[in-house]
Amino acid sequence: MNRKTDNLNGIFRETPEPPYYAVIFTSERTDVDDGYAETAQRMLELAAQQPGFLGIDSARDDALGITVSYWKDLASIDEWRRHSEHLEAQQRGREEWYRRYTLRIARVERSKKFDADNAT
Repeated sequence: MNRKTDNLNGIFRETPEPPYYAVIFTSERTDVDDGYAETAQRMLELAAQQPGFLGIDSARDDALGITVSYWKDLASIDEWRRHSEHLEAQQRGREEWYRRYTLRIARVERSKKFDADNAT
């Protein structure tokens, strides 16, 4: 398993101490599924290979999806944004898979964790 990508089933991503950056992608899908799962998996694998990539958290139900990817710095985010395969996936997403989406980039200054299983 790849530690950077093995958390798409509800496990919270471990990130380094701040500061780092979060790219928050909130989306509503169309009914078109053709190629979506394969492309999403490819983008996940490709992002994990990019310099500065720290990890990803993702959750989706029938109406809403939220994916948060974590990056070392803005330059790493910009390089990923301009990656040729990612550009193709973005275009296909706008044409076929997404009804609407919002993309936000935020600098994480603080992080706090709680785990009831490990609370004393």
